[in-house]
Amino acid sequence: MGEQPVTWASRTERSYGKTSPEELIGAAHGSCFAMALSGALAGGGTPPKRLEITAVYTFDVDSVKVSSVDLDLRGHVPDIDAEDFQSAVEQADQGCPVSNALRGNVEIRVNASLE
Repeated sequence: MGEQPVTWASRTERSYGKTSPEELIGAAHGSCFAMALSGALAGGGTPPKRLEITAVYTFDVDSVKVSSVDLDLRGHVPDIDAEDFQSAVEQADQGCPVSNALRGNVEIRVNASLE
């Protein structure tokens, strides 16, 4: 990955096309959670056709810390009901290494829905 300039303004005000460390954590978290959920679903005999995840991190400027993340995900999973899907989401939440690294320090909210 080439040079990626980071400034306080790009982190807290306007990014102007630059990436912040929090965005990189979000990308890692979203992909990790998707992998954990895909594995949980496949392990239950209902592999997903498609998973879409967005990770939005809240950076608290006053405390100078990431305070929360919202993982919004939509899954297209044939032959699964909402209860089994939610169970797989909970399993993924416990099995995602990035979630586990952040747990206890960052509030993690997972909003999951089936297509």
